[in-house]
Amino acid sequence: SENPSVTLFRDYLRIDTVHPKPDYDAAVRFLERVGTDLGLACQKVEVCQGRVVLILTWQGTNPHLRSVLLNSHTDVVPVFEEHWTYPPFDAVKDSQGNIYARGAQDMKCVSIQYLEAIRRLKTEGKSFARTIHLTFVPDEEVGGHKGMEMFVQRPEFKALNVGFAMDEGLASPSDTFSVFYGERSPWWIKVKCMGSPGHGSRFISNTAAEKMHKVISSFLAFRESEKQRLKSDSSLTLGDVTSLNMTMLEGGVSFNVVPSEMAAGFDIRIPPTVDLKAFEEQVATWCRGAGDGVTYEFHQKCMDQHITSTEESDPWWKAFSGVCRDMKLQLKLEIFPAATDSRYIRAVRHPAIGFSPMNRTPVLLHDHNEFLNEQIFLRGIEIYAHLLSALASVPPLPAEG
Repeated sequence: SENPSVTLFRDYLRIDTVHPKPDYDAAVRFLERVGTDLGLACQKVEVCQGRVVLILTWQGTNPHLRSVLLNSHTDVVPVFEEHWTYPPFDAVKDSQGNIYARGAQDMKCVSIQYLEAIRRLKTEGKSFARTIHLTFVPDEEVGGHKGMEMFVQRPEFKALNVGFAMDEGLASPSDTFSVFYGERSPWWIKVKCMGSPGHGSRFISNTAAEKMHKVISSFLAFRESEKQRLKSDSSLTLGDVTSLNMTMLEGGVSFNVVPSEMAAGFDIRIPPTVDLKAFEEQVATWCRGAGDGVTYEFHQKCMDQHITSTEESDPWWKAFSGVCRDMKLQLKLEIFPAATDSRYIRAVRHPAIGFSPMNRTPVLLHDHNEFLNEQIFLRGIEIYAHLLSALASVPPLPAEG
C-alpha cells in the first residue's frame, strides 16, 4: 500500500554513494532508468575520469526560451553506523512514516521529488513553453571540484541555456520553509609561523609557538566577536555573520625540542555583505602583528559574492514566491551558511535558489539518524509540481525577444 513515489525514494536511498568510494555508476543507471520511463531525453557528460553528470530533459514547446534547471547531487557523506538506530543504507521506515537513511535530507529526497513532480505533470497532460533540465552531479560533498565546478565551464552546460536554477536548501524545524538566495564565501587559510629553535629546557626568544599564540588569539577573538553579534541580534542568521574555526594545528618533533615552524589551519565562511579585500587585509594585519616570519596561504579562496534577486520585480522570483503565497507557504529568506553547488551556478551569472521543501523537520544533514517523514516528502512533490508549472511558464523576457 506504500505510495510508489515513496518506494522509489527508498530504492534510491539504498544505492551506496557514500564517500570515499561512491557507487556513481549505480546511481546514474537508476536515475537514467527513471528518466527513460518518464520519456525524458538523457545525456551523460564525463567531466573528468569517473565523474559523470547525468542530464535529463523535458523539452519545452519554445526551446529558444531560457530553461529551468533542477540540480541535485548524487553523493552522500560518511556515516558512523554505531550511532544509527537502523542501518544507514537500508531506508527503513518506522511506524510514524520516518524514513531513515544517509541522504534522506541531503539530498536524494529532492532528486526524486523533481522526478515525481514531472511524472505528475506529465500524467495530467501538461506541457510548458520553457524546457526543464535535471542535472545529477557528483562530488558536491567534497567541494564539487570534479563535479559542478567543472561542468559549468563545459559547452554542454552552456547548451542548456539556463534561465533559472533550483538546488538544495535545508530542513526547517518550524512551520516556515528556508529559501537561500546566496552563500557565504569559504576561505581555508593555513598560517605558518617560523621562529628560533632550541632545547626545550631554555627560554628561547622569538619562537614559532609564541607567534602562533598571537595568531590564534587574534583569529579567535574575531570569532568570539562574530559569535556574540549573532547571539545579540535576533534578526541575524548564521549566514549573516562570518564564522571562523581553527581546524588544524601542526608542529613539533619532540617534547624537548623547540620547533622552528608551526602551522594552523582555519575554516572561514564570509557572507556576501563583507568586503573581501578588506577582510584579507585584516588577516594580513593579524599575521603581521604576530611578528616576523609569519605567512599565510589559501587552500580555498572563493571570491564570488553573487546573490539571486528576491525582488518582486524579478520575473523568476515573482513566479517562485507567487506559488508559495498561493500554497500558503511561509518563507524565510536566508544566506546559506555552508556551501552548495549553487555557488558555481551563480558564478556563471545564472540566478539560483536553494530550496528543499522540508518544514517541521529537524536539520539532520550529515548527522546520525538522518530521516525524512514520508508525508513531508510527498508534500514536497506537490510543491515542486506547482513551482515547475509556474517557472516553466514565465513569459518571454525582454532579452528573449
